Amino acid sequence: MELLMRDKVMELVSSELEALKQKIIENHKEAKQVASGRTIASMKVEVTEDGGILWGRSAFGTLETGRKGGKVPAGFWKIIRQWMDDKGIQVEKPDSFAYLVARKIAREGTQLFRNGGRSDIYSSEIKGTIERMSDKIGLLFGSEVEHINLNKDERRDNK
Repeated sequence: MELLMRDKVMELVSSELEALKQKIIENHKEAKQVASGRTIASMKVEVTEDGGILWGRSAFGTLETGRKGGKVPAGFWKIIRQWMDDKGIQVEKPDSFAYLVARKIAREGTQLFRNGGRSDIYSSEIKGTIERMSDKIGLLFGSEVEHINLNKDERRDNK
């Protein structure tokens, strides 16, 4: 009986995390943040007996927070240049433009960061997913307890 319950819980967690992943992808696209698609491709659901995880690449958090100013990776302008290519941004001197954008981000952070960020890509979705999972798992356990009680009553009645 415990094995069946564990499988049901794992299936529920997997289903909810996959739905969360899809909703985050939709929000990411609606916000017009998609450039290369690497962030979307990095999202993976992993469910074990101990719980579930929705993985994403290390820059995933910046979808809502933006990037604060400060130290940037070596060759950051090349990352900006690749982003420009991925987004289809064309300017007269792309390398110079990428360098200037990288320098501005290093000094001041991204515009999203300077504007205070947002909470509509994944934060609000995570809260709803946790609430749904909690409710559904509670219902699963409730029905299992009811099943156990019915079996117990049947045994008592047969004596």
